[in-house]
Amino acid sequence: MTADLTAVARDLAPTGTLRASINLGNPVLAQGSPSDPSGVTVDIAREVADRLGVPVSFACFDAARKSFDAMATGSADLCFLAVDPARAADVAFTAPYVLIEGVFVVPTESPLTAAADVDREGVRVGVKQGSAYDLHLTRTLQRAAIVRGDEGVDVFVAEGLEVGAGIREPVTAFAASRDDVRVIDESFMQIEQAVGTTRSRSAQTVTFLHALVEELKANGFVADALARSGQRGATVAPPS
Repeated sequence: MTADLTAVARDLAPTGTLRASINLGNPVLAQGSPSDPSGVTVDIAREVADRLGVPVSFACFDAARKSFDAMATGSADLCFLAVDPARAADVAFTAPYVLIEGVFVVPTESPLTAAADVDREGVRVGVKQGSAYDLHLTRTLQRAAIVRGDEGVDVFVAEGLEVGAGIREPVTAFAASRDDVRVIDESFMQIEQAVGTTRSRSAQTVTFLHALVEELKANGFVADALARSGQRGATVAPPS
């Protein structure tokens, strides 16, 4: 990289500390507690700060929408979110660093067997409010109704819905803990998780972040971080 790192540090971390917004609500990306977070997003944030020669601090949330709001309102400099058109107006995204699948869960006796079966009259789909799959399904479902809650599987159970939506890994674990539900194996979307910052940052800063993400994918950093945090089911995104 040939970026002026002093200028990038001044632009990306104007307080002198890189403030990273971490979504603990997505167990693929982050684990631990607000006082001691871990996972691939925490590792990437630390690497960005190390490259820029600044300290890093973490603002941890239980939902992507809260993580987004922290950056949008200026209390965070860096975020780790799914790429989505609804967010891209405010967020300058890198290419994705990891790919995650969104899947549906249904009652064991449900007639729904494929992802395409879900979009029909009378079907209610539970989603986590403000999540990537909430945004995606809001755009794509034409006949099914969306019911929002703190977690897609929780509102699915609490309200006796026909379908719940979520990330494959936690949805699969949820289904495995019960004998009255099953996962529709076919994914309904591929969630592209990327590093983001505000669109007010300089082109040099955005280019630095993009190049760093590509480097960390290519040199095994992202794969190693996922493995260390036990997320072997997640897929490192291909080169941009």
